[in-house]
Amino acid sequence: MPEQYYTTQLQAGLGLKEETKGLFELWAPGMNTQQLCEVALESGSFPNVTARRLRNIVAECFYPRYLRNEEVAHRVKSLLDVLSSAELSQIFYLYTSRSNYILSEFVKAVYWQKYASGYQSIEIEHAKEFIEQGLQEGKMKKPWSETTIKRVSSYILGCLADYGFLEGTTRKERKLTPPRVSDKIKVYLAYELHFAGLGDNAVINHPDWQLFGLTNDDVREELKALAVNRYWIIQAAGDVVQISWAYNNMEEVIDVIA
Repeated sequence: MPEQYYTTQLQAGLGLKEETKGLFELWAPGMNTQQLCEVALESGSFPNVTARRLRNIVAECFYPRYLRNEEVAHRVKSLLDVLSSAELSQIFYLYTSRSNYILSEFVKAVYWQKYASGYQSIEIEHAKEFIEQGLQEGKMKKPWSETTIKRVSSYILGCLADYGFLEGTTRKERKLTPPRVSDKIKVYLAYELHFAGLGDNAVINHPDWQLFGLTNDDVREELKALAVNRYWIIQAAGDVVQISWAYNNMEEVIDVIA
């Protein structure tokens, strides 16, 4: 894995759920960011967004989340009419977290830890402390100012609120409202990791599950429960897991999910 750094990329856009759906409706295979921007501007689908802002959303948010690998864009586009609003939000959250290292690390190191410790809410100070610790550990390419730390702390909490992980109107404190990951998302993620070439144990132990608050043991039990629906056959002996996968590609998986 290449070394990853915390960035301020969330300032270009937080959850952007409606904007993401709108862009996927316009996106076609082979489109680059410039072409998508032009189509989006001409479509009239974003009347309240300036041309500059729309270009920024496409280049700084939509592209790194979904278009770096066009197969991802194909999959997510095919899920738009298949998943509920809450499930689609979880898919968007997954890819947003993958493309924003600071968000994924905050969720794993702070959000779920606070929830497991019995906290009812999370404060912007918790996000600031997390970023300041990252600064001390050299996780930024260059030092951030106090103003930048404060802004990015707000972006992290705002993004989690967009995806249903937090509630509350005050910027300083928000209520923890962790959603339960959908069975469809579990099936999608397990197969996506499998088709990425990971072995069965690596699928179980992949850090993406931690984005949804699941430990390795949780994942193992969840996949055992889902085996009843014949998504796979799973055998576990101690820490060793063997899975017989039922589908040959992600297209089949998405058809089954649908």
